[in-house]
Amino acid sequence: MINHNLKIYNTLTRTTEKFEPIHIGHVGMYVCGPTVYNNAHLGNARTFVSFDVVFRYLQHLGYKVRYVRNITDAGHLENDADEGEDKISKKAKLEQLEPMEIVQRYTIDFHHVMESFNALPPSIEPTATGHIIEQIEMTKQIMANGFAYESNGTIYFDVEKYAKDNNYTALTGRNLDDLLNGTRELGGQFDKRGRLDFALWIKAKPEHIMRWPSPWGEGFPGWHLECSAMSKKYLGNHFDIHGGGMDLAPTHHTNEIAQNVACNHIKNPINYWMHTNMLTVNGQKMSKSLGNSFLPFELFSGSHNLLEKAYSPMTVRFFMLQAHYRSTLDFSNEALQAAEKGFARLMNAMKLLDDLKSSTSSTSDISELKTKVYAAMDDDFNTPITLAHLFEGVRIINSVNDGKESITEGDKSELVKLMSSMVFDVLGLKEENAVNTDKIDGLMNMILDVRTDAKSRKDFSTSDLIRDKLKEIGFEIKDGKEGTSYTIN
Repeated sequence: MINHNLKIYNTLTRTTEKFEPIHIGHVGMYVCGPTVYNNAHLGNARTFVSFDVVFRYLQHLGYKVRYVRNITDAGHLENDADEGEDKISKKAKLEQLEPMEIVQRYTIDFHHVMESFNALPPSIEPTATGHIIEQIEMTKQIMANGFAYESNGTIYFDVEKYAKDNNYTALTGRNLDDLLNGTRELGGQFDKRGRLDFALWIKAKPEHIMRWPSPWGEGFPGWHLECSAMSKKYLGNHFDIHGGGMDLAPTHHTNEIAQNVACNHIKNPINYWMHTNMLTVNGQKMSKSLGNSFLPFELFSGSHNLLEKAYSPMTVRFFMLQAHYRSTLDFSNEALQAAEKGFARLMNAMKLLDDLKSSTSSTSDISELKTKVYAAMDDDFNTPITLAHLFEGVRIINSVNDGKESITEGDKSELVKLMSSMVFDVLGLKEENAVNTDKIDGLMNMILDVRTDAKSRKDFSTSDLIRDKLKEIGFEIKDGKEGTSYTIN
């Protein structure tokens, strides 16, 4: 199955390219993980659900994937320009806790959110604090290669020197002179030689909690360095895919490339750069200042004042998959409620699959449907188009179940395999509230027996009343030759 014609949009080249791994049958993928100083937000969730689908599909195609997603537990300052406090240290001071207590609390929260969304864990989940030695060694190598300098115990990357022979802004396509002119004066940062220079290793101030010994005195690593050091350790100097949110491209990922090239002398250390787009709410940018930012568990509980009701994790995952990962994702009650109905319809069809009755002929071309589904996924993991084709599968399932269409045993087997592998294994959706299915079935069978009895006594007003009341609360009753069945809408 690896022979599929998978294409990926590469941010670096701004084109969609055929995916060709460095090592046949193997894929190395690094995705920038969360900084664990606060609850995981929806932007995190959207990014990691998107890359969960990438991970799942690559595995489905038969690749052996090493998926590395880091945890930033040190070095991420409040400002990308190496200013302010470390985010984790600041939170620890506010709550009078050890920094590692903050890290532990929010790492657990992040994992809980990912489990709720049914995201597979990565192959390796390294932490910044667990790789201090590697970051120090990488800093030493970049200095030895002439692309970094020490200033009062802090090591800075020399961007302008690097840019003489390398395209520093290759990932974003921005003009370096415009970037320099648009950068504010250094202010108090007189230690830097150039405005765009960034810290590889930062000298710890007396009040800074998290610090480690180094050849340049006690300090801590710069935020950009950890990803370069850990991707190098686990995936090598040259690997296949690097991903993250699009907000990381201008600074964090741009600086990662510079560090990797300066250290390892490889012009293109990553073959494919992938970036997820931003979130909006009712057409507005999601932000705390606008009061329209909510956490995943606020979605699940419906506790935010912008939400009309609670939405289940699988409803939200389904909703996310309805937009391409490179498109803006707009949250609204209307869109979430539509997703809820669509997800329920999909799950109801999946329940009917195995019990479909086969015939001597098929009225639908399952082979063509399969081709369309895989073509959509091969087109830069196009989940909305994939879902549209899967709902053609839903239509076929419902029509066969209602006796309006027919399907052969062979086509049924292909349809079961296609729908199950795509819905559950690749898109990562799953049936919710499965624990209560037996109780619901028992209760519904009892109600349907009462309705059948009413019909047998020609008490059609009671029979219709039961049907209509069940419909009001989301149960669709279907009378057929084989008896009465129900689905949950």
